Amino acid sequence: MRWKSVLSHIGCALLGALVTFTVLFVFLDFRPETKLGRLERIIEKRYIGIEDVDMQEVEDAAANAMVNALGDRWSYYLNEAAYENNISTQNNTYVGIGVSIFTELQDGCIVVEQVTPGGPAEEAGILAGDRIRDVAGESVESMGLSEAQSRIRGKARTSVELTVLRDGQELTLSVERKEIETQIVTKELLDGNVGYVRIVNFRGRSSAEAQAAVEDLMAQGATSLIFDVRFNPGGFVKEVADLLDYLMPEGVVFRSVDYTGKEEIYDSDADCIDLPMAVLVNGDSYSAAEHFAATLKEAGLATVVGQKTVGKGRFQVVYSLLDGSGVGLSIGKYFTPGGVNMQDEGGLVPDVTVEVDDDTYAAIRAATLSPADDPQVQAALEVLKG
Repeated sequence: MRWKSVLSHIGCALLGALVTFTVLFVFLDFRPETKLGRLERIIEKRYIGIEDVDMQEVEDAAANAMVNALGDRWSYYLNEAAYENNISTQNNTYVGIGVSIFTELQDGCIVVEQVTPGGPAEEAGILAGDRIRDVAGESVESMGLSEAQSRIRGKARTSVELTVLRDGQELTLSVERKEIETQIVTKELLDGNVGYVRIVNFRGRSSAEAQAAVEDLMAQGATSLIFDVRFNPGGFVKEVADLLDYLMPEGVVFRSVDYTGKEEIYDSDADCIDLPMAVLVNGDSYSAAEHFAATLKEAGLATVVGQKTVGKGRFQVVYSLLDGSGVGLSIGKYFTPGGVNMQDEGGLVPDVTVEVDDDTYAAIRAATLSPADDPQVQAALEVLKG
């Protein structure tokens, strides 16, 4: 009996080892290989020039190509630096030098569109219109816009050397990087007691700051409101839904349906702002900005003025990947309370269309055009007077 017991224990141990080996065999050492994984391993083992290759750049390029192949203009890949930056910008803060730039290079240079008042760039002497040719001694043209932006931002309390072109002069400026809080909302009381509220985006703090701006303008005597969401790229559902809840009476303010078919609905309570309103939009009003204007228009609470919007009706979630990178993937659609999707409609058509020339468009984007010289603001004022 004793030998049987020993043999039984040995058998159990062997069986346990066999099960463990099988698990390792199936799940670790011999997992089915994907095409991309095999391609990467072949390159690493057999490519004759592998010592000169940055495989992280290869992986980034492959991941970017995979997302682009979906054919969805709203989904995007983020390398590690861009993913870190994305996290900070969601709260309207970032580490950088305090400039906004145009989205395309001009003659191989980054063109500064705006300089944050009191920010590091202003302290270093950078001006709107300056062209950044080199970052830390390397040309922007050779590295590309995305990489140049990443190198300019860097880590807080470090410095970056920039070669700047201005009026035929070449300047070398050292700029310290700092954590910067983005200004989201600006306000002004215009003639006729019209409160003007510009909302830069619908990311973190936007709803609270817009509501505070409205309260302050009403305390100054505002009897009507203009909301400016031109060049607003959108943001979070909660932010735009909270602002619509503040402005609108009881009812639905937002609907969405995700990839599983699950519907989510945001409602407004009975409290509202009972003032005439207009919303300014243009060809660079995206996503939540379009929804904001369309919902107020649909409810009969605001007149939309400006130019036709982009037409973005999908929302994205950003997922982190193993190497610190990430992917923003379209996972659903959103609709106005009446069931209108901006993407299906091809954008929001204003009630009052006001076209502007390229120079005026650029001045509006840079916030260098006064309300008195802005034809779209003036058209909104005429609407509110009527």
